Amino acid sequence: MSLHDDAVLVLKGYEDQADLRQAYLDHLAARPDAMWKACEEGHLTASALVVDPERGRVLLTLHKKLRMWLQMGGHCEPADTSLAAAALREATEESGIPGLTLLPGGPVRLDRHPIPPPCHCHFDVQYAALAPSGAVETISDESLDVRWFAYDEVADVADESVVRLLDATRARL
Repeated sequence: MSLHDDAVLVLKGYEDQADLRQAYLDHLAARPDAMWKACEEGHLTASALVVDPERGRVLLTLHKKLRMWLQMGGHCEPADTSLAAAALREATEESGIPGLTLLPGGPVRLDRHPIPPPCHCHFDVQYAALAPSGAVETISDESLDVRWFAYDEVADVADESVVRLLDATRARL
């Protein structure tokens, strides 16, 4: 199975956010390259909000290009076997935390947002990743900083998409 096929299956099984889900499926059907960064019409990305439920906090990255506090995530790569694998790889690379596990139940949310040219938008499939006890983060080359924030601090530093992802994640914990 290809990463494209995995994306279609994941999204077909995802019942929440029906209109956005259909936009993802339409994009995948229209663009054989919809999984890849080279697709300038927009492409799927995979992200994960790193959560430490024992301490009531999340790890956010200060994105180097956007200069915004965001969840970990990015582009799918040819070696990724699924969107979940891409999200977990990105979360591990950007947080520096080994042993992350995805919250069971598949993606937590879908989000579509514009990005700077040459691409037009990201169709982000958002997961949550559970940090192991005693997790220690490190700053990757893609980040200006990584920092833990208490749940109630996130709205003060991040945009509404991150707040919605946190709310959906907490509802599933």
